[in-house]
Amino acid sequence: MSAITKRSPVKIWLDVIFALFVREIRIGFNDRLGLSWAIVQPVLFILVLSTLRGKLDGGSTHGIPTFLFMSYGLVLMQLFLQTFSAASNSIKRAKPLFAFRQVQPISAVVASGIFELFVKLVVAFCLYMFIYFIDMDFEMKDPLFAITIFIEIWFLSLSLGLIFGVANLFVPEIKKLETMLTRPLFFISGVFFSLQDIPKEYWYLLDWNPILHGIELIRFASYDSYGKVGVSSYYLFICVLVSVFFSLLIYQRFWKQAVSQ
Repeated sequence: MSAITKRSPVKIWLDVIFALFVREIRIGFNDRLGLSWAIVQPVLFILVLSTLRGKLDGGSTHGIPTFLFMSYGLVLMQLFLQTFSAASNSIKRAKPLFAFRQVQPISAVVASGIFELFVKLVVAFCLYMFIYFIDMDFEMKDPLFAITIFIEIWFLSLSLGLIFGVANLFVPEIKKLETMLTRPLFFISGVFFSLQDIPKEYWYLLDWNPILHGIELIRFASYDSYGKVGVSSYYLFICVLVSVFFSLLIYQRFWKQAVSQ
């Protein structure tokens, strides 16, 4: 008679997340283009926009090759928007699975977030390979700081997605608010410009945005000549910490009622 192996709650939670992560990959392969389109589409988007911007400003922006300037902004922006969207939709999408006692909404959120993180890491690798093969000047002065910024933006998007995912179960119309709030972010987060391009007296209109801080800081981590102007790693960290705290607080308070809706 075989012995019964008891698993700890943490082991069960990790197994559930892994199973949901595999489910996300299978969903990504549902159409003909499959998961490859999730990687090819953002890479092509970044290549086209970066090339166009490079032709307009001579190939250099504040001491950084324009292709890299745009790539950092677009990769971080896509990481935020797509992780946020995936996390906010994951609870409703996985709702039938909550009939199983081991599956909780936060597991679906984390699994969808890990999937988006995995896709963006592959996108970043593809861009690096492109830079390598065209022999473009590339520097990374502080890779550890750049990785920290990347992870902080991911946590920020994941926690905000968790808040909206829970709220969406109570008020489905919240989806319209989500679209209205995220759409302008692409244009006010420093993807196409630097804070150094804006007169200092107008910085207060933009520097409340933690994504702008993340994009500017990751450019600074790559080229220290770019300058750390008008942004703060401390502010970004506090924004991430507050968003994670409130998302877990809201989830702990409302997830059971939300699932039963």
